[in-house]
Formats: sequence, structure tokens, C-alpha cells
Amino acid sequence: MLREIRIYFEGDKSLKAGFDAFLQEIRERASTSHCKVWIVATGGTPERDFGIAMRKHPAAWNVLLRDSEGPLQPNRPASLAGSIFWMVEMMESWFHADKDALEDYYKSGFRKAALKANPNVEEISKRDVIEGLNAATKDTTKGKYHKTKHAPALLQSIKPELVRKAAPNCERLFKVVLDRFA
Repeated sequence: MLREIRIYFEGDKSLKAGFDAFLQEIRERASTSHCKVWIVATGGTPERDFGIAMRKHPAAWNVLLRDSEGPLQPNRPASLAGSIFWMVEMMESWFHADKDALEDYYKSGFRKAALKANPNVEEISKRDVIEGLNAATKDTTKGKYHKTKHAPALLQSIKPELVRKAAPNCERLFKVVLDRFA
């Protein structure tokens, strides 16, 4: 029986609270099976940290969430050995799935129309994600989008169910992990 899942995400530790909230359904389902879930930031060394985790925590299911840094190719495995999951080119793509949450966060001056309308957020290029966020937020009282200042709160406010519908690899992550507790 699985007693521990350690989910390592590629990113700064300031994003941990956001990932805790975003992965709440996984954490709750694991808890009902008496399984502890750890959410761990890897900073700029995801492969190294994941390798260390595999050695230090062999009884745990160690999972790595990776940004693809480029378009996901159709033949690129979405999950390697059931433990490495590609997210999107960059985590901010998920924000495009719940534009209302962004509007609620930034409030006055937010320009929703500046964000790409693609219903599959995994297909939005990294450049378009950043340019869209910058254009949408530049006139808000919170100022232009800033990863460590804004992303933790945005990750906490976006609806995972909307992201799962708009990001097939996010859906795959949730499905594979949640199926372990079915």
C-alpha cells in the first residue's frame, strides 16, 4: 500500500503554497488512504533533486512535474516510468485556462482580451503566454505580472478542473495519481 507521495515541481519555493492549493484534490484523496503527500520545490535543479529523491525516499512514489520549455511533441512521452510528468511549456500557461481568476486577482485595469483564446493552453507558445500576461496586467494596481510576487496567489486561485480541461497533460497527472487511490 502506498504511504507516501513526494511531488517535486520545477520552480521556486515561493510557489509551494500555490501548488499545495492546486493539488488539493490529490492531497485529500491520498489522505483518505492514509498516504502523506509532500509538495517540494526543485528550483533550477529538477533532475538532480528528483534523482536524490529516488535514492533517499525509495519507498515513496516520487513524482516530478516538469515544464517542457518548448512545444510538446506528439511522440514525446507524457509520463516516463509513471513518475515524470510534462506540464506545459511553462506553468503560467495554466493561468490562461481560468482567465476569470486572473481578472479577480488583478481587478481594475486587467485586460482579459490580451490573453490567447486557445482552449488547449498547452498549445500557447511561451512567448505568447508571457506577452499576454504582461499586456493583460500592465495597467493593474498590482502591476505587470511577476512570477514570485503573483504566481503563488494565482496558482491558489485558478480552478484545477478548468486547467485539467484545457491542459491534457495536467489531466493525465491528476488521473494517474488519483487512480492510485480508486
